[in-house]
Parts: sequence; structure tokens; C-alpha cells
Amino acid sequence: MSAPAAEIKKGRKFDQVLDGARAVFMRDGFEGASVDEIAREAQVSKATLYSYFPDKRLLFSEVARIECNRQAEEAIEVIGSGAPIEEVLHEAASRIVRFFLSDFGQQVFRICVAESHRFPELGRRFYASGPALVRERMSKVLAPYVAAGILRIDDMDLAANQFGELCKGDLFVRSLCGMCDNPTEADIERVVNGAVEMFLARYRT
Repeated sequence: MSAPAAEIKKGRKFDQVLDGARAVFMRDGFEGASVDEIAREAQVSKATLYSYFPDKRLLFSEVARIECNRQAEEAIEVIGSGAPIEEVLHEAASRIVRFFLSDFGQQVFRICVAESHRFPELGRRFYASGPALVRERMSKVLAPYVAAGILRIDDMDLAANQFGELCKGDLFVRSLCGMCDNPTEADIERVVNGAVEMFLARYRT
């Protein structure tokens, strides 16, 4: 497959292709996933697969977008509303940190960094399904607490972005560099609690 097309073409077996691709990417990673295996898993011909996604990077970015949206929706349902702000931020941070540390989350990041300078559209798609999605969902989570006077946030986009970055800590970078392949629950809680405490120190009224 060559460079990503400007847009994705949809058809009758579009969802079938995505389901097969997700299974293969989750199992084999981006580099290990072959077009032949994706077509076999999706039970479609390679011609059908190519008609929807002329590039494997584009297919991966769409799988990543859907997976990120699925996890974001699930997080919103679990977090709910009305709980103490500490609990809400802890749940949000835990989910963000665990996604950053997952094999899939790290694959998304690596592919974006490696390919976006050659394929800007790929970079834009990854940004929209990653940092921009976190910012959008966290803004919705935080807004009621601002309205209630619990938080004071003048720049919601900046605050939501900061929360996402706090969730990386050093653990995310060390994992990317192969220095922390199996972070413990204590490692994760350290980053989660630090992110929540730092955020509340800045924005709690």
C-alpha cells in the first residue's frame, strides 16, 4: 500500500473490514499486520479491502479513531456526573494512563510520529482521534464543576490539554523507550495521583 488517500470510501463491507483489521492490529501490531491477513480475517478479497483503504496506515488510523472513541464513550459512562471531583479526575486519569501504556496506544503514537511528516493527513487523523478527543471529552467532564464553582478554569482547552499531558508523566516516555515494559499498579497510581493532585492544585477554587 502507498500513501493515504484524501478520504475513506465506504461500502457494504466497510464495517466487516474494520472489524477484521482491528482484530489483526490488536493481535499482531501495525508492522506485523499483513494486508493478506487482514483480508482473510475480514473475509473479504484484497480488492475489496483496497477499494476502502488504499493504504494500511489509513486503515490503522481509522481503527485507532474508532477504538479511541469507543474507550472515550465508555469512560464518560463510567465517570458519570455528580461524583466528587477527585474521584472523577482519578477515574479519567487512570483510563488515560492505561491507554497511553497499552500496546495499541503506543503503536498509535509511534506510527503517528514516524509517518506524519510524510503523510500529513495521517497526522491530522491521529491528532483528532487522540489529543483533540481527550481535550473535547475532558472539557465536557470539567464544565459542570466550573459551573458549580468547584473549579476555576478560564481557558478550558488549555486545562484539558494539561490534564492529558500530566497523565503521561515519565512513565509514558520510559515505556516508549523500552525501559518500562511492565509497569506495576504502583507505577500507574503514582502517575495518576500526581496528575490529579497537580491539576487540582492549579484549578480548584
